[in-house]
Amino acid sequence: MTGLVRRVCTAVVALSATAVLVAGCGSDTTPTAVPESGASAATTSSESTTVIDGQEGEDAGGDVDFEVAIGECVKLGGTVSDAEIDKAVCGSADSNYKVIAKAAKNSQCISDADSYYYETLGGIEQGAICLDVDWVIGGCMDVGGEDPARIDCGDTTAVDGVKVTEIVQGATSVDSCSTSSNGYEYSERKFVVCVDEL
Repeated sequence: MTGLVRRVCTAVVALSATAVLVAGCGSDTTPTAVPESGASAATTSSESTTVIDGQEGEDAGGDVDFEVAIGECVKLGGTVSDAEIDKAVCGSADSNYKVIAKAAKNSQCISDADSYYYETLGGIEQGAICLDVDWVIGGCMDVGGEDPARIDCGDTTAVDGVKVTEIVQGATSVDSCSTSSNGYEYSERKFVVCVDEL
């Protein structure tokens, strides 16, 4: 199983004839998707949206033109020079990220966040939205592209399709997964997303 690539995304917003907000997307870090064996852990119930402890961060300031609240979801895509972000219903086909916090700078997002969106003005960062993949227990994602994409679990064309089997709170290793030996570890916030490969 390959790692889930974390992305940094920003937007281009024209403010006036003399001021332009410059932005883009680019690769940042790669979290580890560690296939290991092991079992014995608790599971959470399946919901259309999955609540994960540690995803309720705070609004620590910053100013971006895109209005979204912590806990809401977005569809993030585009390129380094032309990021695209729109609101999406959590757990829907369009949603690929959940807003977990806001910050004055992207460097203030928690280190195990999956992505962040930020805006700059004159080369100075104005604010950031910290993001995690919108994981849904029982749902499937293709994590093999530039951005994760929700897919039908029967999709045979996915580059790196995974089905979320459980989310284990208070854990830092896929050894905690009772239904799978694959997963994504969020060690700072202490939860693991357990997955089966499609």
